[in-house]
Amino acid sequence: MSTKVNRRSAIKGILAGTAVLGIPSGLSALALPKNDSEIPVGLLKGNINHSVSRWCFDSLDLDTLCIEAKKIGITGIDLVGPASWPTLKKYDLVSTMCNGAEINLVDGFNDLKFHETLLKNYTEMIPLVAKAGYKNLICFSGSRRGITDEEGWNNCVVGLQKLLSLAEKHNVVLVMELLNSKIDHKDYQCDRTSWGVELAKRLNSENFKLLYDIYHMQIDEGDVIRNIRDNHQYIAHYHTAGVPGRNEIDDTQELNYAAIMKAIAKTGFKGFVGQEFIPKNPDKLASLKQAIAICDI
Repeated sequence: MSTKVNRRSAIKGILAGTAVLGIPSGLSALALPKNDSEIPVGLLKGNINHSVSRWCFDSLDLDTLCIEAKKIGITGIDLVGPASWPTLKKYDLVSTMCNGAEINLVDGFNDLKFHETLLKNYTEMIPLVAKAGYKNLICFSGSRRGITDEEGWNNCVVGLQKLLSLAEKHNVVLVMELLNSKIDHKDYQCDRTSWGVELAKRLNSENFKLLYDIYHMQIDEGDVIRNIRDNHQYIAHYHTAGVPGRNEIDDTQELNYAAIMKAIAKTGFKGFVGQEFIPKNPDKLASLKQAIAICDI
């Protein structure tokens, strides 16, 4: 795919999408720069801090993604590790959800046999995150493999408690992602808001929070806005994607993202909302711009 985007066609796409979705005309200002240069960040409303997940746009080199993100008004890139941080800094972007300490999505803190590796990885990574000036570092429960909820909570507490003093010292937050176990991540243990919240309560630390992935939680439990309202104090970060399919967050899917963003803003949330959908539109950046327009309430 060409790294250059036809901005006028992208603008038409955004305007068409917002008309279909019934988004207030004020949001269309995002797509209306005075000239054919970058979209001024000041046109965003400032109620939501926007980021985008690197892996969803891996057909673009990182420099191009950073340049285009800046034009849209995105200020952070999710799920990049130390090797990518210098590129983000070059464009004055933040690594909003750092990665690189996890083993993978299935071998996590719920199983004691992975603790030695995880403790080594996170002990090394936490100071690096802090030194770079970042805050959030992702972690995962891992798959159940027959582990009960109680065993999973206990094992996670054993492992994560050994890291919390280091995280506190460096002002880093370990953020466990909520993933669905129905479609995408079969057998994943932290697959409900209630499971993650119970772990957060047991750890009782401001240096452990949850990544509430709206797509994943819609699949496994629904009732998204109520769960956000009831549990927002345990949430450090949000991810988006359309349901079903994990594609654009437009009128082809079932979630009302404008309403969800309003609910998030109402909680006083000051963290980031990361776009983590897989674009079907060949013009992937047009889809990203439209998603930001939808979420910029």
